[in-house]
Amino acid sequence: MDGIHDLGGKLGYGAVDVNEPEQPFHNDYDGRMWAISRTARPTGIGIDWWRHVRELIARDDYLNRSYFDSWAQTEMAALVDAGICTLEELLDGCKASGDIPQALTYVEILAENARKAANFGRPVSTKPLFSVGANVVTDMQGHRGHTRLPEYARGKPGRVIKHHGGHVFPDAAARGDEVAGHLYTVAFCARDLWGADANTLDEVMLELWEDYLAPA
Repeated sequence: MDGIHDLGGKLGYGAVDVNEPEQPFHNDYDGRMWAISRTARPTGIGIDWWRHVRELIARDDYLNRSYFDSWAQTEMAALVDAGICTLEELLDGCKASGDIPQALTYVEILAENARKAANFGRPVSTKPLFSVGANVVTDMQGHRGHTRLPEYARGKPGRVIKHHGGHVFPDAAARGDEVAGHLYTVAFCARDLWGADANTLDEVMLELWEDYLAPA
């Protein structure tokens, strides 16, 4: 959806820190939140719905939270929305009814993460509209719901460089409908995205669904 989370290509938010530590978690809380998210989320909360919930965070709240703190907010909201727990239980830090799952070890968490690895490839009955090498242009319209088409790449010309077959269409999956669509890798000239200041030799590759594309 269109919102503060979609900051790609926008100025005014300061420089991107390219010197962050290489380790995935910068403090203990980050790793714990990642583990909670990977092990506590029930199958009824899909990745696209989870992302949509995160996109609903208010502007100032979103900008002033750390990355994994934002994950925590999203996870808790999704669990309450799904009826897994109540807001009161979250505030108390104690489940009022039902069994409390036993804490997992680090090794068990990694094994659970591997078990839950998802393959979003799906059969699709239609033939692809675009072949490798085809010139396309992306959709110009904004989106009220979840979408994987970033704002900076809307209404831009590109070139199909790979077809990945059918994959779950995230815009529909966030609404609870599993619909398969053709997925492509599309290459964009950096100057078409960022203007004359971009290097003429640079390209940006995006994985985009067929619904986002039209013949150029």
